[in-house]
Amino acid sequence: MSNISLGIIGGGQLGSMLTVAAKKFDIKVVVYCDDKDGPAQNFCDEYIHASYNDQNKINEFVQKVDLITYEFENIPYQTLNEMNNSKPVLPKPSVNRIIQHRIAEKDFVNKFNIRTTRYAVVEKKSDLEALGDLLPGILKTTTLGYDGKGQYPIKSHEDIEKLNIDFSKEYILERLIKLKQEISVIVTRFGVNSYEVYEPIENKHEDQILKYSEIPANISENILNQSKEWATLLAEELKYVGTMCVEFFVDRNDNLYVNEIAPRVHNSGHLTINAFNVSQFENHIRAVCKLDRIPLKKLSNAKMINLIGEDILHYRQNPTLEKNQFFFDYLKKEVKKKRKMGHLTTLI
Repeated sequence: MSNISLGIIGGGQLGSMLTVAAKKFDIKVVVYCDDKDGPAQNFCDEYIHASYNDQNKINEFVQKVDLITYEFENIPYQTLNEMNNSKPVLPKPSVNRIIQHRIAEKDFVNKFNIRTTRYAVVEKKSDLEALGDLLPGILKTTTLGYDGKGQYPIKSHEDIEKLNIDFSKEYILERLIKLKQEISVIVTRFGVNSYEVYEPIENKHEDQILKYSEIPANISENILNQSKEWATLLAEELKYVGTMCVEFFVDRNDNLYVNEIAPRVHNSGHLTINAFNVSQFENHIRAVCKLDRIPLKKLSNAKMINLIGEDILHYRQNPTLEKNQFFFDYLKKEVKKKRKMGHLTTLI
């Protein structure tokens, strides 16, 4: 057993894969999660089930570990900051504070002359009436919301009339672009100007949930270089430590836009487990635990399909896989519609 004890907040599939990566180095892993059925408990040394504002359990967790990381960004900033007063939290809580808020995130990105879609703050329904030049657009809550939750497409003023949403929350209206494709770049930052950057991954969504990812992405050399450069610049400006993902849009004129930053390992990077010598999960562990940085090497092109809801049932019944296929079951107990249950990677 290594002498490092790592705390991971969140016990879903990303927490599970981080735990598996940590185990490669005999790192002790304590997972803190508000879901009693979180699948990471199948892999970690200790699993603490409690809410993210349970002070006693947070104290217990912090005392058991040397450093802390997390698998998702919607953990209360206050909780992370408090933990960081006792033990290092990586990436640092200030990163999360920016990225948890869609307006703060876009303002941050634009500060470095990096393009995003046009956007405006919306505090009440009447604000939308004055924002006709941002239609067609998508209205999103400024905090929380993922996989399409808290998001409302608005094509025209007629759609505004039909909206039935709670304006006690703050929203952002983002103008839709003429989308050609979506890509993501995963970068692991180890320290000042010290990186490993994965090649851009092409993604396709269904019902606003990621369904397919593939490398190589079908993009120009210019888009490939610009997306990697922007992802690296943002990681540096955030003084990030660990693996993060920048999601991009490419429009029909081959303009690149940052959609959002995920301050964590990312669903689109699951194919890195089989397609590279070092996965996004292992690189995250290496970065936060100050282990050796190994140059990235692609072993194979690959495509990945997310198994959502009942898709998993076919694969749980032991179908025959080809030699170049790898099936991952997230071991979630309850099969739910729109819930990511596993994935299948095919090397090509």
